[in-house]
Amino acid sequence: MTAQEDKMPYTNRISINLQSIIDASDNGFVVIDKNYNIVAANKAYCSAYGISSEEIVGQKCHKVSHHADVPCHLNGEDCPHKKVFDSRAPHQVLHIHYDCNNEEEHVRIKGSPVYGTDGELYLGEAIFPIAKSDELDCDRQRMLGTSPSFLACIEEMSGAAQSDVPILLNGESGVGKELAAKFIHKKSERQAQPFVSIDCTAISEGIFESELFGHERGAFTGCVGRRHGLIESAQGGTLFLDEIGEVPLALQGRLLRVLETGYYRRLGGREDLHADVRVICATHNNLRQMVEHGTFRADLYYRIAGISITIPPLRERRGDIAPLVKAMLERNKGHNGITARISDEAIQALEGYDFPGNIRELRNILQKAVAISPDGYITPEQLQLNNFANVYVNPLAERRNAVTEKRPNTPSTNRSLSDVEATHIESLLHQHDGHRAKVAEELRISERTLYRKLKQYNLQHVGKNRSARP
Repeated sequence: MTAQEDKMPYTNRISINLQSIIDASDNGFVVIDKNYNIVAANKAYCSAYGISSEEIVGQKCHKVSHHADVPCHLNGEDCPHKKVFDSRAPHQVLHIHYDCNNEEEHVRIKGSPVYGTDGELYLGEAIFPIAKSDELDCDRQRMLGTSPSFLACIEEMSGAAQSDVPILLNGESGVGKELAAKFIHKKSERQAQPFVSIDCTAISEGIFESELFGHERGAFTGCVGRRHGLIESAQGGTLFLDEIGEVPLALQGRLLRVLETGYYRRLGGREDLHADVRVICATHNNLRQMVEHGTFRADLYYRIAGISITIPPLRERRGDIAPLVKAMLERNKGHNGITARISDEAIQALEGYDFPGNIRELRNILQKAVAISPDGYITPEQLQLNNFANVYVNPLAERRNAVTEKRPNTPSTNRSLSDVEATHIESLLHQHDGHRAKVAEELRISERTLYRKLKQYNLQHVGKNRSARP
């Protein structure tokens, strides 16, 4: 070693091949330059997207993973490339990528700044798979969405599926708690075993014990034989207790014993049976309040809420309504076997509706609209939203009129959050002389989301006369 080399920092004396480093990772990893060109990709990344290492270098990252002609931030998504190159700091996002079979895959991306020997900045992207599209399919329904709250929920459920800890799914009626439970089951090591669902609201107190634990011959009047309970039917798999808050207080102790010890007896039996099941519970009630009011056992609550996950209501993920509508119409063809079409105005009306019944209500609305549509083309009138709520909010008329009738700075306790948001956006448009990018930046949303809101509140033309001003 020369005297000059001896004075160099130790890290500068190491010469390591970049490809060998990134190939050491089991997850996909790719290096991207400032122009979105892929300069290196590991074997896991090439395998996931069905492209050889020779073919992938030089391609645009968004074309490979998103199948898009433009970077994802231009489509309104949180782009790790843009964030890392702007801030020179790591950034994580949840995205939907498309694999080699053009199937959707939910992934977490960790973008990090990577520097060349000349100091040039690159993006290092690590890809962590969460769920493939077929794992989101349950029977004839599918969990679908790209909104941040939905993607975060999917990631949380994917992580929870890897353990055997009891899970409590919280959410309003109709958000898809059973679909979520089936998704968790399919992602777990118990996926090859039974998934048994119990609707606690549909079983009377008199037969609940028998349904859950089974019974022996002669356990009660008219009982002529042994019957296996639902816990036994779910052996080795997952037991889903929907609306757990409806379990009679008198039976909650027996359920707790099963969860605590793993053992139970059939009704009228003397033999201890072992329950090897993963328990997932769901409720639309506030179980903590029920505990305080004495209608739900505290010890049972803490036992079933090992992992607590809240499924967001549809009104908190309005950006998912359009793709949900498309998927539902494709799966529920009309009487002539043709997929119904829906107008942009009808989509806007749906996006402006609060859906107290969530996805279940959306499905019912569309089924009725398809049934009464004479030509398979759904308009706002055929949605008949006023039949599903006390007040039908038309984003193109009634809401806009309500906003314009109020002064922007006039407080009102009777205004909805949508009216307040519309007024605030209109005020910002005037404040920034109609500059959409500045308004989006101040609201901390993407320009794509802003344009959707402008269309929703009929604010597209506010501030657009800037060039006409002297």
